[in-house]
Amino acid sequence: MLHSIHSVKPRLFTLASIGLLALLGVVSIPARIGFSASHGSTTTSDGAGSHRKGAELVGKPAPPFHLTHWLNSPSLEPADLKGKVLLVRWWTDSCPFCEATAPALRALDRKYRERGLVVAGIFHPKPSGDESLRRMREAADRLGFDFPLALDAHWDALDRWWLKEHPRDWTSVSFIVDKQGVIRYVHPGGEYHEGPGIDDGADHAACRQAYLEIEKTIVRLLAE
Repeated sequence: MLHSIHSVKPRLFTLASIGLLALLGVVSIPARIGFSASHGSTTTSDGAGSHRKGAELVGKPAPPFHLTHWLNSPSLEPADLKGKVLLVRWWTDSCPFCEATAPALRALDRKYRERGLVVAGIFHPKPSGDESLRRMREAADRLGFDFPLALDAHWDALDRWWLKEHPRDWTSVSFIVDKQGVIRYVHPGGEYHEGPGIDDGADHAACRQAYLEIEKTIVRLLAE
């Protein structure tokens, strides 16, 4: 089993070298750092691995956000969105996988907002504890996010939704919540998109497959 490290200096390594070390089993990057050797990943039922990927959360009620600082929207709670389908993604400004996923979030928002989809981006600064709304706003402007955004400065909502129950490989998690407020899909982190990702030379088949699964799930839940 890989053991997490608690502090790294990201500029000492390239993403490629970190990925190679992770694949060789030399090092793993913990959820609080937020990198992994893989690009796209979806829920499975492979024993202990299913917990790392969030399969145990499907079918459970979505927890509250309890977040007070929002952009592009008044404060939202899953309980207030009954009758809507919610796609929520935790993201941050230092995550290349979040940046690679940004076009997918914008596309899904544009395509399905009028049909009842709410896309919400929850900003979790790294390291946790930074309460700067300006930092979130600047990152959102750079990525073209005009859907609801909230600041999870101390990762309280991320802990409630994702981190507290089991070890996780990522923090950049996505959930799809149905019209009754029940979690129906978990993407456990990394990137998903239709086109090229952060490394055009990498195999992004899993990223594209994850995007198709997410869109298919949204369409099905909107029709229910």
